[in-house]
Amino acid sequence: MPAGHVAGLFAGIGGFEKGLASAGFEVDLLCDAWEHAASTLARRFPGVSIVGDIVELKALPAVEIVTAGFPCTDLSQVGRVAGIDGNESGLVREVFRLVDSASPRWLVLENVPNMLALHGGQAMAFITGWLESQGWNWAYRTVDSQSSGVAQRRRRVIVVASKMEDPRQVLFADEAGPSMRRVDSPSAYGFYWTEGNRGVGWAPDAVPTLKGGSKLGIPSPPAVWLPQERPGKAIVRPDIRAAERLQGFPAGWTDHVEREGHRWKLVGNAVTVNVAKWLGQRLHEPGEPVEVETKPLADVKRWPAAAAGIVGRREAWFLSEVPLRKRRQRLTDVLRINGMHPLSRTATAGFAKRLSASKLRAGGDEFRSALSDHVAEMS
Repeated sequence: MPAGHVAGLFAGIGGFEKGLASAGFEVDLLCDAWEHAASTLARRFPGVSIVGDIVELKALPAVEIVTAGFPCTDLSQVGRVAGIDGNESGLVREVFRLVDSASPRWLVLENVPNMLALHGGQAMAFITGWLESQGWNWAYRTVDSQSSGVAQRRRRVIVVASKMEDPRQVLFADEAGPSMRRVDSPSAYGFYWTEGNRGVGWAPDAVPTLKGGSKLGIPSPPAVWLPQERPGKAIVRPDIRAAERLQGFPAGWTDHVEREGHRWKLVGNAVTVNVAKWLGQRLHEPGEPVEVETKPLADVKRWPAAAAGIVGRREAWFLSEVPLRKRRQRLTDVLRINGMHPLSRTATAGFAKRLSASKLRAGGDEFRSALSDHVAEMS
């Protein structure tokens, strides 16, 4: 018997729903307006009702859980930063419209951590304000996907709300912090070759957050330095199949989509499957919240990394971003099995030039030498 039924809004390629299905839940409805996302959902969730634009969705089926990784376009540091009133991120109001009449047991939202800071945390103030006005208990926590076992550093805010349950028993029942363990002898280093002026997204034995790329279908994959490889093979970018694995999907999850740039956007915008599976397990079997320091939310100047509002009582919770410490994929294994490609000479040279002109020291002299050697070899 399934643990419960799920409706997925802004479902993308089904990261939330695949993870919840792995935890025993049954998916009844999926909604996404982008044709490539909808076709992926139809292919990977056969028999499930697929609908398009959320604005045209009149009602939800009777389900226990509603998920919504609503658009981050107006909330992201690299987006339009219009905030929660933007044309895309503001569509969270459509989620509220639907759950208000459906009254599921659980509502689960996901978005970028910048929503806690942008415009003084206006987005989180709006979301929690609406939930409280309608009688929902809520909790949120910033979670790094690395903790769930993928070789990707990906920080996301997860909000869990319920009118009848205590969401702290879902999000706050696990704590393995304070932070991800340092890798003693990394065999690979992920970075973003499109950066280099102020940051590089440096990640030992992991890739930095996978990005969606542009609306024009231009991909923005990260790069990886493999110190043990010879010039020409030491600076690489993951194949899209490797990116799927780094999000917790099987390799080839989006292989019916012809344009690789669209596949990168689909994968980069997805919810990490492993994180969703952990949530599903806790939604099915809630636990006691761990004992950590808490403060009244009114005493904290900024929206913290974790907080809860239960029957109107708001508290900041001083939890880590590491609820679990699952054995992590080896990035080198993911690349070797699922594919990688040498980073182009132009891309490498441009990144190296920006890096040398900055004050950044990621990787040290050895990394800079590897970049120079790669440029020479690719020439």
